[in-house]
Amino acid sequence: MSATETHAFQTEVNQLLKLMIHALYSNKEIFVRELVSNASDALDKLRFEAVSNDALTEGEEELAIQLEFNKEARTITITDNGIGMTRDEVIANIGTIANSGTKKFLESMTGDQAKDSHLIGQFGVGFYSSFIVADEVELTTRKAGESASEGTKWISKGEGEFTLETVEKAQKGTVITLHLKEEMDEFLDENRLKTIVTTYSDHINFPIKMEKTEWDEEAKESKATGELEQVNKATAIWTQPKSELSDEDYNNFYQTISHDFNEPLAHMHNKVEGTLEYTSLLYLPKNAPFDLYDRERRYGLKLYVKRVFIMDDAEHLMPTYLRFVRGVIDSADLPLNVSREILQSNKVVDKIRAASVKRVLDQLAKFAKAEDQTEYNTFWDQFGQVMKEGVVEDFANKDKIAKLLRFASTYEEASSEQRTSLESYVDRMQEGQEAIYFIVADTHAAAKGSPHLEMFRKKGIEVLLLSDRIDEWLVSHLTEFEGKQLKSITSADLKEFEDEADKEISDDEKQAREALTEKVKKVIEDKVSDVRITHRLTDSPACVVSAEGDMSAHMARMMEQMGQAIPKQNPVLELNPDHALVKKLEGIEDDAKLTEWSLFLLEQAQLAEGDQLEEPAAFIKRMNALLSEAM
Repeated sequence: MSATETHAFQTEVNQLLKLMIHALYSNKEIFVRELVSNASDALDKLRFEAVSNDALTEGEEELAIQLEFNKEARTITITDNGIGMTRDEVIANIGTIANSGTKKFLESMTGDQAKDSHLIGQFGVGFYSSFIVADEVELTTRKAGESASEGTKWISKGEGEFTLETVEKAQKGTVITLHLKEEMDEFLDENRLKTIVTTYSDHINFPIKMEKTEWDEEAKESKATGELEQVNKATAIWTQPKSELSDEDYNNFYQTISHDFNEPLAHMHNKVEGTLEYTSLLYLPKNAPFDLYDRERRYGLKLYVKRVFIMDDAEHLMPTYLRFVRGVIDSADLPLNVSREILQSNKVVDKIRAASVKRVLDQLAKFAKAEDQTEYNTFWDQFGQVMKEGVVEDFANKDKIAKLLRFASTYEEASSEQRTSLESYVDRMQEGQEAIYFIVADTHAAAKGSPHLEMFRKKGIEVLLLSDRIDEWLVSHLTEFEGKQLKSITSADLKEFEDEADKEISDDEKQAREALTEKVKKVIEDKVSDVRITHRLTDSPACVVSAEGDMSAHMARMMEQMGQAIPKQNPVLELNPDHALVKKLEGIEDDAKLTEWSLFLLEQAQLAEGDQLEEPAAFIKRMNALLSEAM
């Protein structure tokens, strides 16, 4: 025996505990699902380790989970003879709540959101759901292969700290004892617990056992017989015919493997026989997990070989942009000793992956083509940004993914929702229009307010308004759709509009405009790469565009925000010849005064594009001086 050590929870863990207990109180029975699921994972991992080390299970009874209750002591105990944990693993992995993203998750919950229980589903509940019903939880565990003296006991009341002690534990595995709160007597009932197991955990792939009872007529009560009986089917759901499974069966299994509080948006259950033999059961969630955008976080599917669990988060079975997909794949063609290294460049895995990706994209395409777009809109609002990664990541399926993309558009300018597909944009294109036009900005408001849109609004040409961080990368890889070029309205090359406008002016006017751009360029030549007349503006005096071959200003800002050193690149200043401020420049002969006005127009245009000025104070001083002069 060792001395008992007391450790404090991290502040955010304590906060989330309180929040979760409050949010899930009306669904408190899910603690059974969560603890049984964890026990099942421990048994799965032991069975996999035993493939290469028979000593881990030699001479032991079958792998199983036991659920028991004690009315007198007011406790519920869940026992498994699985892989168990070392002392360090207890500290690090006792529950999903201890993961490093907890703080970020909490920061995202503000105001009324903090009362919304579906956010808990985004995080996952796990081991700490115990504290919904218990005022003290005791966990005793020993890692398989370790000596009996290396057991660890963990105890906590869920109020800011926990204790650790090294103890003797004869059997490997884990025992969790919940000391129930006063108002939780409903769980000290055999039928109640059995109903919870059959509702949430019937398809756990190991026996869940409870002590059998018999009715004592003389005492008028049920009494324990000392015998254990299995209360779940223990049949892997993916091995059962689809005709024998209900939506409730599928939903319960999804919640078991994902620890999601919500039902899934869809499931795809397929059995493949022939050259390859495998079964897949894939799910599309309704809500994104809080750490969806952490690409380093391991996501993916559970891999089984002939119903033997091999590994969690088998990332080789699903590309990163589909990391939100949950489910299982059970193959008959892989060896039981398969490792992550073996999965790389494995022909069997490659074929399973390609088929699984196709099923997911086909399901999404079905939603996207439906008359009622509710389901697809739900999906897109949660996972649209990561789907955009697919255009860059999955060249083979780029065209399929492109049809699934949705964008905000000037067609429905009042809304920032991304509801316009590229197909619908093409259907609405004007006669003779050859390009799909877009603008990328830091926010939807900035995109919608850009002066670059003025000429397009005047001509009634639709423009896609892109403001997700990934959009700049997206359009650099998705350069055309169904033969139509995707074209930025901030690019220097919009000859199809410039040429049309140039035909309407006289030679004298052309010469006057050339003279104006030359003298403006001369006084601010260290700030711009060129100055020219534009017809893309109707209300604004000037705008800036990137010189041909240069990185866009929006991309440059993003790279700088990521800590990348970007060589200084001067923009092209375009002037609206019909605007009063530009006409004013024509009559200014004093170079100092012309410089001030030219810089004012340049910096004003840069601010409109979201750029940071090098000298904001100088801009304010210059603007005040020019305003005073005009009064």
